[in-house]
Amino acid sequence: MTLPILLDIEASGFGRGSYPIEIGLARGDGSVCAFLIQPQAEWTHWDPKAELLHGISRDRLAREGYPVKEVARWLNDELSEAGIAYSDSWGYDNTWLSLLFHHAGMLPRFRLEALRSLLCDAQLAAWKRTKESLIRERGIQRHRAGEDARLLQLTYLRTREAVAAMRRDTPR
Repeated sequence: MTLPILLDIEASGFGRGSYPIEIGLARGDGSVCAFLIQPQAEWTHWDPKAELLHGISRDRLAREGYPVKEVARWLNDELSEAGIAYSDSWGYDNTWLSLLFHHAGMLPRFRLEALRSLLCDAQLAAWKRTKESLIRERGIQRHRAGEDARLLQLTYLRTREAVAAMRRDTPR
């Protein structure tokens, strides 16, 4: 079974002036990849509270981050065939993705959709509890883009399986 591709972005903070610092994907086969992003010269906003969450420093981005154009090219290479990826924070992630592609001078060859559009009411009802359970079971490190994307994908899968099991067990 092919799973939906999940995308997650960690950022310099929230709101005006924030920008993407890490993008992670959980691919349809369940494999995960993530890239740190070198900030552009004009990307100066930095929220120390955000750094406490994700644990990525500006110095680390300067040392280990990839140029914006390389990350945009990688995303297009990864996602153009599928044509779509999903995010649980569409409003933020779409804004940061647009900023990345703008500064790369490229257009995305895929679209980003809200993960919510894939979920039925029963999945939504079980989402938070299921996600918290997976974090405990697997010892997932939160607020890193690749790990968070995979957590979303696993939560999607587990809630979908639970709904399917409920439907099988419900007399008609």
